[in-house]
Amino acid sequence: MEYTINEERITADEYIEFLKHTDLGSQYPKERFRERIETLVGRVAISLVARDKEKKIIGVCFGITDFAYWLFITDIGVVREHTGKGIGSALVNRLHELAGGSDNIIMYTCVNENAIPFYEKIGMKKPDDVMMLNKIQWTDFVVE
Repeated sequence: MEYTINEERITADEYIEFLKHTDLGSQYPKERFRERIETLVGRVAISLVARDKEKKIIGVCFGITDFAYWLFITDIGVVREHTGKGIGSALVNRLHELAGGSDNIIMYTCVNENAIPFYEKIGMKKPDDVMMLNKIQWTDFVVE
């Protein structure tokens, strides 16, 4: 399959439409969804978009990083009809490279249970050194 990966910003509308065609949309809370998505797409440190030859968005990967030590993958998704074709792996590899490369940067993420096989396939392991504080209201829903 022919596709390109570019560092680019997309709009909240583009991202929300993309989410409807992935399993990624179920990771967000319902509370202030649109407002949070607008902030995400506008401010995330690295924004990568995979597009097919017709320029349709088929994959997205966002990351926050200090460009020196750490990279946190906030979002990685591929439209359902294109999963299993290496697009997700290519997006993560490009994200890691842009953040500073595997010789310098430790990569982390929070995963949905269904995504664990993908992360294991690309070489990630479950850490035992991560802590969390979560005091927000979180109502699960699916972007449709």
